[in-house]
Amino acid sequence: MTDTTESSAAPPAERTVDVQRAGETARDVIDNVQRVIVGNDDSIEHLVTALLGGGHVLLEDVPGVGKTMLARAVAESFDCSFKRVQFTPDLLPADITGANVYNQQTSTFEFRAGPVFANVVLGDEINRAPPKTQAALLEAMEEGQVTVDGESHPVPDPFVVIATQNSIERERTYELPAAELDRFMLKLHLGYPDPDDESEVIDRAVGGHAIDDISAVATDEALREAREVTGNVEVRDPLRQYVTRLANYTREHAELGVSPRGSIALVRAAQGRAVLDSRDYVIPDDVQAAAPVVFPHRMRTAPGDDDSEAVVEAALESVAVEE
Repeated sequence: MTDTTESSAAPPAERTVDVQRAGETARDVIDNVQRVIVGNDDSIEHLVTALLGGGHVLLEDVPGVGKTMLARAVAESFDCSFKRVQFTPDLLPADITGANVYNQQTSTFEFRAGPVFANVVLGDEINRAPPKTQAALLEAMEEGQVTVDGESHPVPDPFVVIATQNSIERERTYELPAAELDRFMLKLHLGYPDPDDESEVIDRAVGGHAIDDISAVATDEALREAREVTGNVEVRDPLRQYVTRLANYTREHAELGVSPRGSIALVRAAQGRAVLDSRDYVIPDDVQAAAPVVFPHRMRTAPGDDDSEAVVEAALESVAVEE
């Protein structure tokens, strides 16, 4: 059984065509990004599934492994507005959201939108800014709007934040609070490339960079349609129960387990993976592929215990799928 009634569901044939079209859009974007990013195919797929599921993405790793380049490549694969914000210790919330500015000619205050008002917002090194500035993104990420001086301003649709985080130099950064981390559907680590991939990276960078030649392969309207299709992908009750049991396992084996928001994020990421395969239903493999990048950053484990990644791995090994 599903939560969608026959009166509101699309006819099966029409839904299949929609999923196939959405899947083609997603695969076109992945192929386009792979022209720029060597290796990290899994991370590219995860990032695109987050876009399909309407989520935001946090990229964490050491400097120089391609976090910003990956974000740019995905953003520029869509023909939509794109803004980049370099987070620094002196960055103010108004530098992100915008502010009301007095117009002397009209003797009125006018709202001047900040860089958050774009379809794709790249927050570079988000943990370099103080918590108050980081929090300026929270309302936009969760509510799809920004409130300035008591007046709400909707952000564009579609809207996605791709943030990068410096995983070293902890003494010069601000740790993201749990409430903010929970707003990111996925947290990805790129890692160092293997020797062959690194050689290819160097070869592509000689005489210029592939990012300078990348062009859009999809429109913002195609992304909106793909997101709508993804939201209608069928998630049967046994799989919903499976996700719930995985979340409960983390709550029993960590100081801070996965919240219901995290369970919802896992379902949406699994729906996105189904669309990548042009399927209009989720299978256990979709959930199991997404869980390692959806759950761990929402958890806290006690000193001396297994880390959150190990807890999620144990959950996937021990929690059975019941048909």
